[in-house]
Amino acid sequence: MRDRAGGLISATRRLIADRRGNLAVMTALSTPVALALTAFAVDEGSLYNERRAAQSIVDLAAITAAANINNAQQAVLTTLSDNGITSVAVQQQGTTVASTATKAVVQVVPGRYSGVSSIAAGSRFEAGKQPYNAVQVSLKKQGTLYFAASMMAPPVIGTTATASAQPEAAFSVGSRLASVNGGILNALLGSLLGGNISLSVMDYNSLISADVDVLSFTNALATQLHLTGVTYSDVLASKATIGQIATAMANVPGLDRTAKLALQTMASSATNSVKIPLSHLIDLGSVGSLGLGQKPAGLSVDASAMSMLSAAAALANGKNQVSVNLGATIPGLTSTTLQIAIGEPMQNSPWLAVAELGTVVRTAQTRIKLNASVTVGTPNLGGGTKLLAVNLPLNVEVAYAEAKLTDISCATGPSSIKVSIAAQPGVVEAHLANSNASGFADFTQPQSFSNADIADLRLALIPLLQVTGSSAFSVTNMAPTNLTFSATDIANRAIKTVSTKNLTQSLTTSLVNNLSLTVNALGLGLDVTALLGTAKPAVSTLLNSVTAPVDDLVYNVLATLGVHVGEADVRVTGAVCGRSVLVQ
Repeated sequence: MRDRAGGLISATRRLIADRRGNLAVMTALSTPVALALTAFAVDEGSLYNERRAAQSIVDLAAITAAANINNAQQAVLTTLSDNGITSVAVQQQGTTVASTATKAVVQVVPGRYSGVSSIAAGSRFEAGKQPYNAVQVSLKKQGTLYFAASMMAPPVIGTTATASAQPEAAFSVGSRLASVNGGILNALLGSLLGGNISLSVMDYNSLISADVDVLSFTNALATQLHLTGVTYSDVLASKATIGQIATAMANVPGLDRTAKLALQTMASSATNSVKIPLSHLIDLGSVGSLGLGQKPAGLSVDASAMSMLSAAAALANGKNQVSVNLGATIPGLTSTTLQIAIGEPMQNSPWLAVAELGTVVRTAQTRIKLNASVTVGTPNLGGGTKLLAVNLPLNVEVAYAEAKLTDISCATGPSSIKVSIAAQPGVVEAHLANSNASGFADFTQPQSFSNADIADLRLALIPLLQVTGSSAFSVTNMAPTNLTFSATDIANRAIKTVSTKNLTQSLTTSLVNNLSLTVNALGLGLDVTALLGTAKPAVSTLLNSVTAPVDDLVYNVLATLGVHVGEADVRVTGAVCGRSVLVQ
């Protein structure tokens, strides 16, 4: 028994020590496991490559959609189809659609993207916010399993991309002076600038025709303000006087000698020390982040020298009154005094902007009060009646005009660029009447009007009879008009005008023709109504004789301040559609 047990133990030890055939056994046991792991590795690698390919396609779809934001969904579907994803279901926001083995699901969400670094990366895209400048594209599709399909359901591959394209245009709202009265402009600008301005009509015409490169102007202004190593926006965040602004404009390259000397004259004559916020004058948008001296590719920013100067002068007197005594410089008038009140545009809108869709620029709200004495050439009206004096108390108020950038498109490249502006002229109200002097410069309240002394008469033994009256005239255009600027319009700096639809007569003539008069015997209790038959035609004739020069005066005053009676002038000086890029 002992020998038998010893032999068994010995045989066991020999068996354990004998390794012949072990490899075959291990191979037989591990091969299925290795094959399974290899299959999973192949499937995982395939899924990774498939996910990367899907991400690349979605990136491309987002870029294409952002470049065609008005037709983003179709742009995405076309891009997917061109890259082999032909069976696609579109998932609308707020709904759920499951992908299948044969159909992918795509969601296209337009919105607004802001690249401001202070905003968290995940919050920079706001779905559905207008105006759109970005598109987010999400794709879900079932992945492909080559070996594991019999053991598990194929996973869903999900990819998302956001692309943004920011089209921009440089545009402004204001006026052009088609006819220039140098005397009126000298008096008006002298009051606005706080100095004695003496420029010729040729000087003003040179300023009207001269264009100023706004970026070069801002660079020159930085020198005036002793600012170095800053961006354009840093300069526009500062304040400057009219003298500094005019000097900077005179130093912009490209101006002719006449315009340069005129600007230098204005700069040296200006005594107004009020510093205006430059951001109320110009908003350069994303261009403002460039360092001084840098230029945006493909986008020029120009402005009329006269328009820029008058806009700055108006801002320097925002919410204040300006008084101008024109004396007898107006034909047919023995004396003329002018009061002007200028209010800041709503929401401090700039006069010129480089901006994206939805941006609005506005002119300033303006009030004019003109008191003039009309020259009486033939005082005898017959029947013992004498015309002693005729007065013209004219009040004009023009609300701000505005221009809103509504669309920029480039169908086939920069040469096909189109910029759409919705322009609306300011509402005009005019009164031939007395106005309440205390509320003249308060734009938060409407003005109040009453009958004015229009004429003074003498009848036999009655030393003074007053002819009083008033009239009102309004011009309205409540709906904006769409203006389209082509690449040629932009290159030619074309000005397009929106006019009110019911302005068919001159302003002053309309007021005179609607004038309602009464005769006051100054408490004598006499019925002198019959005198109106003699007095009214004579008074109306005299007033009508001065309507042309008075209209010219109102035109020049308003146009200098950037507005017209019932008109809004818009100009686009540069535009780019923007390059569509991935942002998330």
